[in-house]
Amino acid sequence: MAFDGVVISNLVKDFKERILDGRIGKIVQPEEDELLLTIKKPSGNTRVSLSANPSLPLMYISEKNKQAPLKAPDFCMVLRKHILNGRIVAIEQPRLDRVVRFTVDHLDEMGDPSEKYLYMELMGKHSNIIFCDSDNRIIDAIKHIPSRVSSVREVLPGKDYFVPITQEKKNLLEIEKGGISPLLSGKPNPLYKAIYSSFYGLSPLISNEICFRAKVDPFQMGNTATKSQLDSVTEELWKLRGDISEGIFFPNIASNGTEPLDFSSIYLSQYEDKTVEKYDDISTVLNKFYASKEIYSRIRQKSTDLRKIVSIDLERNVRKYDLQLKQLKDTEKKEKYRVYGELLNAYGYEAKEGDEKIEVLNYYDNKKMVIPLDPTLSPSENSQKYFKKYNKMKRTGEALEELTLETKGVIDHLRSVLNFIEMAQSEADLSQIREELVLSGHIKKQRSQKNASKHSKKSKPYHYISSDGFDFYVGKNNIQNDELTFKFANGGDWWFHAKQMPGSHVVVKTNGQEMTDRAFEEAGNLAAYYSDGKNSSKVEIDYIQRKNVKKPSGANPGYVIYYTNYSLTAKPDISGLTLVEED
Repeated sequence: MAFDGVVISNLVKDFKERILDGRIGKIVQPEEDELLLTIKKPSGNTRVSLSANPSLPLMYISEKNKQAPLKAPDFCMVLRKHILNGRIVAIEQPRLDRVVRFTVDHLDEMGDPSEKYLYMELMGKHSNIIFCDSDNRIIDAIKHIPSRVSSVREVLPGKDYFVPITQEKKNLLEIEKGGISPLLSGKPNPLYKAIYSSFYGLSPLISNEICFRAKVDPFQMGNTATKSQLDSVTEELWKLRGDISEGIFFPNIASNGTEPLDFSSIYLSQYEDKTVEKYDDISTVLNKFYASKEIYSRIRQKSTDLRKIVSIDLERNVRKYDLQLKQLKDTEKKEKYRVYGELLNAYGYEAKEGDEKIEVLNYYDNKKMVIPLDPTLSPSENSQKYFKKYNKMKRTGEALEELTLETKGVIDHLRSVLNFIEMAQSEADLSQIREELVLSGHIKKQRSQKNASKHSKKSKPYHYISSDGFDFYVGKNNIQNDELTFKFANGGDWWFHAKQMPGSHVVVKTNGQEMTDRAFEEAGNLAAYYSDGKNSSKVEIDYIQRKNVKKPSGANPGYVIYYTNYSLTAKPDISGLTLVEED
C-alpha cells in the first residue's frame, strides 16, 4: 500500500490528459486540510481532490462533489482571489518525488498576465498544500509550519518555497544505467531497502516488486550481492524507468478475496497467488482503495469526543457493577444470621452470662454449630441482633439485585453505542448517536446542537438487497434499531440480531413472501457483520418474526425482549449482498 512517486507520476499523466489547459471554475475547502477544484474544459468538468490529511494524504480525480462549509476558510479565499478562473498551463513532478506542481496562468489585480504555483506535497504527516507566486515565494499554505515546529523548513507567507532534501537520493529518470549497480552495491542494507533509499519516489512495495521480477531475494544485502543479482535488479529498474518515461502504467489492486491488500501503477506480480485486478485509471484505484479508509479516518477524528464520553461512562459503570456484585455476594451471608437468630431462640437458655460463644445443634443439617455472642447482651438480645442483620442484608440484597440489573443494562447500552460509533460513516450517523446519548442522559444537549440538528441531514439505515431479491435493513444506531423494529417492520417481517452482544437490528421485509433458506443465511451473515463479533469466524444469531419482539416500558433505545426464537450460526460475510446507496 504505497502512494509513491510512481503512482503520482501516473496521476500527473492522467491530470495532463484531463485538466491541462482547463480553467479553475470552482474552489472549495470541505475540510481544514482538503481542497476540491472543479476544472472546466470544453469536453466537460473534472473535479480534483487534494488532501493533506496527515494520516491519509491523497490526490485524485473525484467523481463525487463535497459540500462547502458555510464560511470559506482563509486559504480557500486566498486561492479564489488569485487563481479562480485561472488556466492550468503546466503540471509537473520534480525528481519523481511525492510533489506535484500546478502552474496557473491568470490576470493579476492590474489585469496583467501572471503565473502562480500550487504545490501538492504528499509526504505522510508532513503533507501540505502550498500556494506560491511566480518567484516561488509562499503566499499562503493550508498548514502553516513555524520554526518552532520545524527547524528544516518554515512554511509561512513571505518565505521562499523549497522541498527539503533530507536524504541523498537519485532521480531514476536521469541516472545512467551504469550508475545503478554501484549505487546499490554500496549500501549495507537488504536490496529492497537499498532500492527505495537510493531513488526518489520508489516505495518498499515497488522495491519488493523489482526484486521479485529480478528473481532476487529482497533481503540479500546490497554490499554482498553478486554481479548477476545486481545486473538483474538493474535491468528491472531500467524497464521501470522506460515505462514511466513513456507513460506506460498498469493501475491495479491486489486482493485476497474481498480484502484489498495493495495497489500500484505497475503490475504487482509478487501477488501471483492473489487476485490482481486492473482498472482504467489510477484515480479509480485510489477511490476504490482509499474511499473507506478516508471516511474512517475523518469520522474517527470527529467521533473522538463521543468515544471519550462513552468510554469514561462505560469504565465508571463497569467499576460500579463490579462493586455491586461484590456487595451482593456479601449479602449471601444473610441466611447464616437468620439461622443464628432462630437457634439462639431455641437454645439460648444454655448460654451463661459473659459467654462469647455457644455451641448448639443446627436442626437444619443435624450438625454442631458455634454461634458468636456479644457477652454484654442476653441470648435474646443476641438473637434480635442477628435477625436485624439478616433483615438489613435481605433489604440490601433486594435493592442490589435491581441496581445490578440496571447497571448491567447501562453497560450493555454503552457497549452498543461504542459499536455504533465504530460503524459510523458520516456526520449524520454521529449526530444521531449523539442524540441517543442525550436521550439516555449521558450528555447534555447544547443550544448549538439543537439548532444544528434541525438543519443536519438525517442518517438512514443501511439497505441491502439479497441474492434472492429480499430487502434487508440494518440499523446504524439504537434509535434506528427502535424505528426499524417497531415503526418500519410489519408483524410478519423477520428480525435478526447477534446473540447476547452489541449489534444492529436487521429487518427483512417479506411483503407476504416466504423467505428462502439462502435469504435466512444472508440475513444472519448481515447481523453478524454489523455486530461486536464482526472479527470472529462465526457468530450465533437469534431470529424471530417481528410480532414476537417486544420493548419493555422505559427501556434504553435498542433494548428488546423475546422468548421463543430460532438460532443459526452465521459468518460475518456480506459479499453476496448489494448495498443500495442513500439518496
